Amino acid sequence: MSKRVLVITTSLRPRSNSEALADEFMRGAMESGHEVEKISLRDKNIQFCRGCLACQHTRKCVIKDDMSSIIGRMHDADIIAFATPIYYYEMCGQMKTLFDRANPLYGSDYCFRDIYLFTAAAEDEEEVPQRAVGGLEGWIACFPKARLSGSVFAGGVTGMGEIVGHKALAQAYEMGKNV
Repeated sequence: MSKRVLVITTSLRPRSNSEALADEFMRGAMESGHEVEKISLRDKNIQFCRGCLACQHTRKCVIKDDMSSIIGRMHDADIIAFATPIYYYEMCGQMKTLFDRANPLYGSDYCFRDIYLFTAAAEDEEEVPQRAVGGLEGWIACFPKARLSGSVFAGGVTGMGEIVGHKALAQAYEMGKNV
């Protein structure tokens, strides 16, 4: 059964290492017959959440920017995969802003169940992505039908394209094949 897979890449850098992981996940999911869509935040206008909570009553954000279409796509996806670079041992700011602005999904009849995370960092110690994973798990905790279904970390990659040949690319591909 084909699933709707949404991949959201949050790095603002073209050809980023975290996006390369997401691309491999997408390739695996497409080869398995799933409908896959990718959204890059690179060219999106996404403002900070104002904390007004109007969205809790209207299911729409009062801010008019690119986030409203992203929220709709998140709502309708069966699977959501996020890709982020690790900055200062945490997810990038764009990803955190995305989570804050996804507040209209809270309490809605969202479709997503499986959530995946792809991270890349200059540091290569196993614990490097833990705070980013924890932040995502905090967001997922607000959506009782959803769960973290997998995470792949590529450590020791800094510059654009340094991830080529990294074992994490094969892990991301296999994860996509098995969604």
